[in-house]
Amino acid sequence: MTGCNVENCSYRLTSCAEQGAIARAVAERGPRIRVRAVAVANLNNAASMPCGACRQTLSEFGEDAMVILYPGEAGPMETTLGELLPHAFRGEFLDHAN
Repeated sequence: MTGCNVENCSYRLTSCAEQGAIARAVAERGPRIRVRAVAVANLNNAASMPCGACRQTLSEFGEDAMVILYPGEAGPMETTLGELLPHAFRGEFLDHAN
């Protein structure tokens, strides 16, 4: 799935591409989707990786081994979600009995 940033002059209201792609995938395939890899790109090749909110969203639909490809200061970079968001809080930690 693909997504794009939807910028807003109030930066807090900006919609990130990663979250847009997740929302589209859930809408088209259902809430049990699993993400194995994410590629981040931009028009100016500026260093950029998923923000904290996107990392949390991605963690709810993937594992620590999820590959994240992104533009870095010196060129393309690769890491994992677990390296970007160690000890992530995930839905399975919730008490679903209540």
